Amino acid sequence: MTLFYGTELSSRLMLGTAQYPSPEILADAVRHAQAGVVTVSLRRESAGQRAGQAFWNLIRDLGVPVLPNTAGCHSVREAVTTAQMAREVFGTDWIKLEVIGESDTLQPDMFALVEAARLLTEDGFKVFPYMTEDLVGAERLLRAGCEVLMPWGAPIGSGKGLNNLFGLRALRAHFPGVPLVVDAGIGVPSHAAQAMELGYDAVLINTAVAKAGNPVEMARAFAMAVEAGRMAYVADPMEARDMAAPSTPTIGQAVLA
Repeated sequence: MTLFYGTELSSRLMLGTAQYPSPEILADAVRHAQAGVVTVSLRRESAGQRAGQAFWNLIRDLGVPVLPNTAGCHSVREAVTTAQMAREVFGTDWIKLEVIGESDTLQPDMFALVEAARLLTEDGFKVFPYMTEDLVGAERLLRAGCEVLMPWGAPIGSGKGLNNLFGLRALRAHFPGVPLVVDAGIGVPSHAAQAMELGYDAVLINTAVAKAGNPVEMARAFAMAVEAGRMAYVADPMEARDMAAPSTPTIGQAVLA
């Protein structure tokens, strides 16, 4: 199993916790997905009313490692401040770093992302940056102290799958020793299997499970797809070819006159 900042996860499936129909369905989905990590967005609580406390208790009771994120942040300062608050709330130095630069696609701002990653790693955080499939940006993030990269498959919540196979393959080839996680855009289990077949180390999924007609069954489907995709990658799949190749050879067969 791949190590993420020295930690071995129980599964290569990371699951988001937003938009589920109910807390009970969320809990069942996490269990059936056998998720190795759950991601959570920080919500600012009222000190008096303790809004959101029941949600935190639910997440803790699941017994799954938590990866807080800076979802919705659009600047370095906002992302760094949110990360620092998340560390206090969740008691972890892991942070999924999101700095959004474009509103329609929710594309990451790679310039701000690198700067925020640098500041957070200097502050002791273990940063999981949500990024585009950009080789130069990836190199800058690694120099900033990141040990994991999380390129998008497609825009968040779009369900389009892996839009840039060339870019994702290039990232895997250029950084063979770096843990890579496809994050965002995955819509169906076959997309997750495809990411794993490319040699990625994990996938992070939220909307495709939470918004399914049956989130629990979809979580199970993704769990199986991730496992199947990884097994296929390890098994070294055959290469595609343009011409047919008979599976049954003609040599040695009887010739009927």
